[in-house]
Amino acid sequence: MSNRKGPFFVGYLPCPPELRLFLLAACLVLFAGAGVLGYAIASTQDDPGEGRLRFDFGPQTVIGVLEMTPSPVLHVTQGTDAIPEGHTLMLSGQGKNGAVDRALALEGQLVQATGILLQRGDLDMLQLNGGNNFRAADDQSVVPDIPAPEPLGRWEITGEICDGKCEAGAMRPGRGIAHRACANLCLLGGVPPVFVSTQPIAGQDFLLIAGEGEETTPPALLDYVGLYVTLEGDVSRHGDLLVLTVDTDTVTVVE
Repeated sequence: MSNRKGPFFVGYLPCPPELRLFLLAACLVLFAGAGVLGYAIASTQDDPGEGRLRFDFGPQTVIGVLEMTPSPVLHVTQGTDAIPEGHTLMLSGQGKNGAVDRALALEGQLVQATGILLQRGDLDMLQLNGGNNFRAADDQSVVPDIPAPEPLGRWEITGEICDGKCEAGAMRPGRGIAHRACANLCLLGGVPPVFVSTQPIAGQDFLLIAGEGEETTPPALLDYVGLYVTLEGDVSRHGDLLVLTVDTDTVTVVE
């Protein structure tokens, strides 16, 4: 048996001079390889888009008439630079919470709401601040009429059921199977559900899903959140917002 005396690395001893160059090169290759691998994996993912919490706009205070679908929406009568008058705005609470409990007593009233805007394209939502930042407006003498729902017929559409808050920008990307658990927690907490369509419906890519009774999300839809599905339902226009009443018996997963 040969008795070769070459350099030998022992973890608790100084590195042999003969091995230092090799170890340095190996470390550089590993770091570079990890960076290239990370970039390669990231480049295969869908662009999450520009959705985000618009802290750069600052707190937004708007006044409007509250409607329950049963998710609360505000038909804005006095807006801001970021939220125009006449816009129909979805509302949510902070964290994984909706605003239903706070809104029920204000249905049909003129309401003042302050919060942070979430925005992704033409999908937006106001995350309400706490305390007295969501209340009946001081002047209730003249409450404007809200637009009557305009039926747009029955549609068969394909896309994804999401929670409106994460999809609007609270999370990036806020959709897909990796986001499914988070989305279901948000929906169970009362965050408005939205359907993101693969093709525009009456000019819009998303629709607010109407719940049943005081439930913002039909329970039968929770098993399909984050999946690519085809379904049928009745679409109506509430102000400038489309609302989808899903026929839950028609939901099928697209393989």
